Formats: sequence, C-alpha cells, structure tokens
Amino acid sequence: MGERILLVDDDRDICEILAFNLSNEGYQIDCAYSAEDALKKFTPGYALILLDVMMGGMSGYKMAEHLRRNGYSVPIIFLTAKDTENDMLTGFSVGGDDYVSKPFSIKEIVARVKAVLKRTAGIKEKGGRLVFGEVVIDLETKEVIVGRKALPLTKTEFEILALLAANPSKVFRREDIIDRIWKDALYTTERTIDVHITRLRKKLGNYALLISSRPGYGYRFNIPGE
Repeated sequence: MGERILLVDDDRDICEILAFNLSNEGYQIDCAYSAEDALKKFTPGYALILLDVMMGGMSGYKMAEHLRRNGYSVPIIFLTAKDTENDMLTGFSVGGDDYVSKPFSIKEIVARVKAVLKRTAGIKEKGGRLVFGEVVIDLETKEVIVGRKALPLTKTEFEILALLAANPSKVFRREDIIDRIWKDALYTTERTIDVHITRLRKKLGNYALLISSRPGYGYRFNIPGE
C-alpha cells in the first residue's frame, strides 16, 4: 500500500476530487473537514498532510503550529487562496514544507506531493551520526539531540542541518540548498531558505552559531572550537 495522506479542507468537493485522484496514484487518503477533526484523526503514521489555510474554526496555520509545537515533523503542504509572498512565508514559518495556491491543477498537486515525499524521505545513504560536542545529529533516526534533549525539528529543518553539518566549513549558496533539499520542487525562493535557517537557529538555542551566514554567499556549518 502507498503512503497515508491526511487531507484537510472544509470544501467537501475539493476533498472528494483530490482524494479520488491521489488514490489513483496509489496513496491512502483520509479526509477531515476541519482542523479540529483532523487533530482527532491524526497519528504519527501519516506521511504527509494536505492542509487548507482558511477554514471555519481553527486555521490551517494554527493546526500546523500545534503539530510542530508537539514535536510532530510530518510534512505539510498548505492549500490556500492567498498567494502573496507574506502568506507564503507565514506558511513556511509555522513549519510548512510547501505551499500551493488555489485554483490549482490536479497534476500540480500530485507533482508537489511526490516531490515533498521524495525529499522528506531523508538522507538514507550516509547512515551513522554526526557528533559536535553535545550536539548529535542522528542520520538514521532523523533526530537532533542537544545534551539529553531532542529538538523538535521539521523534516526540512533536519535535512538542511544535516546537509550543512555533513560538509562542515563549506559555504552553501541558497540556490545550492534549494537544489539539494527541494530538488525539482517549484516556486521555492531563496527567502524560503532564510526563514528555515532562522527557525533552525532558534531551536538550536545556545548552539545557534553552529550555522553562520556569509553575506553575499550563503550559509555554512561551523565546527565548534575551530
């Protein structure tokens, strides 16, 4: 069976159309017509959430914040009628992995779902752990441990950190990070990288300086003590 996807939209027609087409692609689809209902149905077994932003009651952004605050890193693709840059950055800042504006084509949704699932499959080929003092990046379990505390990183945040840490002192341009992490995903901007890096540094707390920026170039991972 294919990956399980939770589809959350208060428009039942959209849910029906997307569920039908994604099921034809081999995915297992569960529908919820509100964020509140979705949170009741949610389990860590979902591979991805397609989440409408504007719904009665709790918004999609609030639902995403709730999941991230509780340590769930399941990929989230926002579906929204809003398409300004600020709206897109809000989606990324609350832990979204992609953002699709309505109206959209079924082909676009299927392509975005496949792209996000492909890139959030993680870095499987490297295995092992990257250890920098009290900071441990486990490439097998996809966890970052600082001291004895696991950081609640999203999959995208983890992949960016793992990419930089696996190549310490190397400066990655924003477009390089997009190519490595987002690969063939559409509409990813360099500003998206800045938003994710800011959130990642905040979660690293006292170890935020492990990631530094080189103005005009990009970002690098700093080995402690060097």
